[in-house]
Amino acid sequence: MLLQAAATAGIAGAIVADRAEAAAPAAPPTPLSTVPLQLPATEFTYEAVVDLEPMITLGRSPLGERRMVPITGGMFQGPRIKGTVLGGGADRQLVRSDGVLLLNALYELKTDDGAIITVNNRALIDTPPGQPPYAYSVLEFTAPEGPHAWLNRGIFVGTVHGLPPERHAVLIRVYKVV
Repeated sequence: MLLQAAATAGIAGAIVADRAEAAAPAAPPTPLSTVPLQLPATEFTYEAVVDLEPMITLGRSPLGERRMVPITGGMFQGPRIKGTVLGGGADRQLVRSDGVLLLNALYELKTDDGAIITVNNRALIDTPPGQPPYAYSVLEFTAPEGPHAWLNRGIFVGTVHGLPPERHAVLIRVYKVV
C-alpha cells in the first residue's frame, strides 16, 4: 500500500511537472555550440633571479603564520625586456593551517633603458607529501608609458622555484597569456 501511494504521488508529480514545462516558454538555444573552445596559451616574457635576505617571522594571525622575506636585488631577462631587480621590496608570506603558502611580493624592476616597473607577484605554493610542488603565481605590472607599456595590457602568470642552498634566491619564470 505504501509503495502504491508513493508510485501514485510520483506519477502525479510527473504530470504536474509536465504541465509546468508545457506552460513555460521555450528557452532560446544557447550559443555554446557556435563559440569555439579556445584554450589559453602563453608566451615566455622573462626569467628573473631574485636575491633574498633571511626570513623574518611576524607571528601568528587568525589566518596563519605570517612571515616577510626582504628582496635585495637580482637580474631579469627576456626577449623584449632586460634589467635588474631593485632592492627594497619584500615578499609577505602567510602559511595557512593546511600548509599552503600564500605569497605577495611587491618589488621593482629597472630595465636596461632606465624604466622602473612595479611588480605585484601573488603566488600559491603547495608541497603535498610524495608529489611535486605546486608553485604558480599571477603577476601584475605597473609600467610607465613608453616601450614597456605592453606590460600594463596583459595577464601574466609565473612559476616559482627556490634556489637554496646554492643561492638564497628564487627563480621566477613569467609568461603572458595570449
